[in-house]
Amino acid sequence: METKNDKTIAALTHLSALSQYLIPLGNFIFPIIIWSSKKEKSELIDFHGKQIINFQLSLLVYSLICILIAVPAFSTAIFSSMDLSEIINRHEFFLNHIDWAANNIALTIGIISIVIFFIFKIIEVFLIIIAAINASNGEKYQYPLTINFIK
Repeated sequence: METKNDKTIAALTHLSALSQYLIPLGNFIFPIIIWSSKKEKSELIDFHGKQIINFQLSLLVYSLICILIAVPAFSTAIFSSMDLSEIINRHEFFLNHIDWAANNIALTIGIISIVIFFIFKIIEVFLIIIAAINASNGEKYQYPLTINFIK
């Protein structure tokens, strides 16, 4: 039987991931601190700590994939129609030199990748709140599309 304190700490473990909007890497630092300090005392805290850390690591992987797709796509779109010697010799970069119509596939891929990244961030907030509510009720919640790095 889990105590009210265990349920509260499990919920706070999830909610601490939202600190990323105030403190860089807070979504990793605070859940790891809470989880590592209380995981031996409660099975519920241990379960929820692993879930939020795995979820944050999974989102990091998905975000890196989006960035690894978007950066080359935008770079291709911007630099493919420009003369490199013009950039080097004149030290100027004009957006009017970019042939946007010829690079619409690369731009589309880059934009879709950025949109997917922001959709992940919006969904992340809702899933963290749902997980925190479940944890405060003493229920086990598993995030969707999560890679289990910590078992």
